Amino acid sequence: MNTPALTCFTLGINDHVAHLVLNKPEAMNTMHPTFWRELDAVLAHLHQAGEARALVISSTGKHFSAGMALETFSGAITMDDQSPEGRAAIFDLLTDMQTTFTHIDNLRIPVIMAIHGGCIGGAVDMVTAGCIRYATQDAFFCIQEINIGMVADVGTLQRLPKLIPLGVVKELAYTGRRLPAQKALGYGLVNEVFDTQEAMLAAALQCAQEIASKPPVAIWGTKQAVNYARDHSVEDSLRQMGWLQGAIWSNQHVRESVAAMKQKRTGDFPPLTPLQRFSELG
Repeated sequence: MNTPALTCFTLGINDHVAHLVLNKPEAMNTMHPTFWRELDAVLAHLHQAGEARALVISSTGKHFSAGMALETFSGAITMDDQSPEGRAAIFDLLTDMQTTFTHIDNLRIPVIMAIHGGCIGGAVDMVTAGCIRYATQDAFFCIQEINIGMVADVGTLQRLPKLIPLGVVKELAYTGRRLPAQKALGYGLVNEVFDTQEAMLAAALQCAQEIASKPPVAIWGTKQAVNYARDHSVEDSLRQMGWLQGAIWSNQHVRESVAAMKQKRTGDFPPLTPLQRFSELG
C-alpha cells in the first residue's frame, strides 16, 4: 500500500513502529482542512496496511498544536446558523470531523501521544483519543473553545471525563484555563512528564517498541477489550472478553512468547492481516 503524500506531517516506520510528526511549526501546527484530510489518509493507511504495530504522534516547533485554524471558519468551512437546514449541516460537518479523531481511538494499534508546549483546542480533542500520553515540563492543555464563545465539539468533552475527574473537566471546560503538565500528571491525563522533548520522544518510541515486540493480535485484542470496558458495564465487558479471547486465542503465540522471555530474545509473531475496503475489492 502506498503511503499518502503529506504536507502537514511526516511519517516514518521503523521496526514496526510508526512515527507521525506534525510538521507545520511556522503555523503552530494548526488544524485546517488539509490537516484533516492528511490525518484521515494516514490513519486509514496504517489501519489497513498492518505493517506498524504501534504509533507515536509528536510535533515540531514551539507548540504541539494550537488547535483549529480560526481562519478556516471564515473561508473553507461555512457555519450557517440562519436556517434549520444550515444548522442540520453543522451537525453533519461536525460528525465528519469527529470521525477522524475516532479513527485514532479505533486504530488497530496503540497510539502514544508525545506532547510539548501548547496542546490547545482541537489538539486536546486529538490527544484524548490516544492510548498513552507523555508530556514535557513545558506542556499545557487548554480547552480553548470556551474562550472564543463556543462549545468544544470534536471529542474533548466526551473523552476527557473518562480520563480525569469530572470536576476538573468542568473547571477547564467552563473557564478555558491552562492545565500544566505536572497537574495533568497528578490527574492521570499524562503517564509521565519529561524535562526535555528529546527525552520524552525517546521514551515514547521505547514504549512503542516494547508494544511492537508483543503478538500484534494480542495487542489488538487488548485494545478492543480496554476500550469496550471503558464504555460498558463490568458484566457486559466480561462477556465480551470471553467472546474476544475465544476468537483470537493462540497456543502458538503463548509458547513463542514464553520461549522468547526465557531465551531473552524478541518473539517472532505474524503481523495483522492487511485490510481492504469492500469498495476496493474485485
